[in-house]
Amino acid sequence: MAVGASRVSDTDPAGGPADAPPDPAAGPGGRFTRWVPLLALPGLALLALASWLGRHVRPSADEWCFIPHVRDHGVLGLVDKFYSVDNGRLANGVLVGLYTKFPVAGHQWYGVVSGVVILLVLWAFLALVLRRTRRRTPPGTALATASVVTALFLFATTNTYKTFYWPAASVSHTLAPVLACAAALPLLSARTPRGRKAAVAAVFLAGAFMGTLSEEASVVALVVLGAAVVCARWVFVPGARRHARIWSLAGMAGIAAGTLVLMTSPGSRNRRERYDAETVSMLAPDSLIGALRQYVLILETVFTTWQYLGALAAGVVLGLLARRRPGPGTALLPLRPLPVLGLGFLTFLVTGYLCAVITYPAFGDSLITTERTWNDYLLLYILLLVAAGAFLGRALRPAEGRRPAVRTAVVAVAAAALTATAVVSLYPPLLRLGSAMETRADRWDRQDRWLREQAAAGATTLPYRPNRVGRMLEPFGRNGRTSGGAVHRRLLPRGRHHAGRALPEVTGPTRHGIGPGTSTAPA
Repeated sequence: MAVGASRVSDTDPAGGPADAPPDPAAGPGGRFTRWVPLLALPGLALLALASWLGRHVRPSADEWCFIPHVRDHGVLGLVDKFYSVDNGRLANGVLVGLYTKFPVAGHQWYGVVSGVVILLVLWAFLALVLRRTRRRTPPGTALATASVVTALFLFATTNTYKTFYWPAASVSHTLAPVLACAAALPLLSARTPRGRKAAVAAVFLAGAFMGTLSEEASVVALVVLGAAVVCARWVFVPGARRHARIWSLAGMAGIAAGTLVLMTSPGSRNRRERYDAETVSMLAPDSLIGALRQYVLILETVFTTWQYLGALAAGVVLGLLARRRPGPGTALLPLRPLPVLGLGFLTFLVTGYLCAVITYPAFGDSLITTERTWNDYLLLYILLLVAAGAFLGRALRPAEGRRPAVRTAVVAVAAAALTATAVVSLYPPLLRLGSAMETRADRWDRQDRWLREQAAAGATTLPYRPNRVGRMLEPFGRNGRTSGGAVHRRLLPRGRHHAGRALPEVTGPTRHGIGPGTSTAPA
């Protein structure tokens, strides 16, 4: 009888252990937690719609040169060209070559593949962070948060085409910071000494890859890892502090090694000469002031984009629903919100300005319209908003051991509504962009068929009418320079231009507009 009585007294009326934390699904907010997975639907549907519209993507800008080179020399030939001639980015050449290997289809499928990769990496990252900080959330919470972050990162920008649909820009500035997050997954998953050693090796290799993929993303990663090394004593418990520093230093060493390979390459020297960066130092006072002026304009645009409040609201939902999981402590010291967020946003501001400094010599005062370069530090901004919202939600939730109050449910519903509204507001601009892409695809396909027919018939001069979308310059720049040689090579099958046949001359816009012969090409 005594044993039986003990068992009865060890449970609460709901059937759970009396000393266990309350079930988030119980009480006034319980019905809300069961609907949490639905918060993922707007973001997932937006990503699905964007992927479907990707069938209208056609090659543009740099791809006019990439496609014929990969066709004639393969992916490794493009990698060699990047290293020896273009920019020195070995890893970048590999990723560009992989999608260019399948000319039009590669461009159409790139958005689908990259979008899924970004979503899965962010989902895994958030889920592992919650697990390692011993936070218990209702099923689907990590996916819902990751879908919101993905939607805002890809589609809240002022130029979605260059962020999501233009593969060359996405590889360098959109995919790169997400791959940097992926480098932390082995560390977050490690549970044994062998696993932690493997995480150190993985982050070194990932850093070396990043160093030859994107200079801007490398700068962001270096600053974040450096902050982790400097602030480890205030963030990690003594037992985890040493390994956190070793892991961060390994990542920094990998980035330094990759950057050294890039900066000493012939392609990087050619690029600096092309943009006159050999004679104009990025550390010159005029350059630093110009970069700061452009960065302030960028921050004004970012801070006034109200859709990013959806990340803050998603964090509030996360903070309200998360409960401490019973068991041993985490590797983190008890964190106070203001110092942590202050350090985080200071890191964001520093990384953003450094990115502006290294890109200003190339883009000058047009940096404010070169939105793709913002993405290298924009992901950090969105994740910081989620963290700020999580701290706020934690402050608003009931104390451990108490049932959720009606006020908690109201705050959670309001935050969820703001999250959904922010994501849903991105649908109309995406649909308008999709319509413009469809129009361009129709014109591009008709003109492409006509150019091929004329080249096959022996034409030596062909007009070309650019079909622009998303403020792309293809294949002719503002100064009248063309990538006509790339157009020529694309028109003939592999090897035809080596058989002694002259390439057709493709004419296009001049410094004063469209060339006189252009009107004869199909629109």
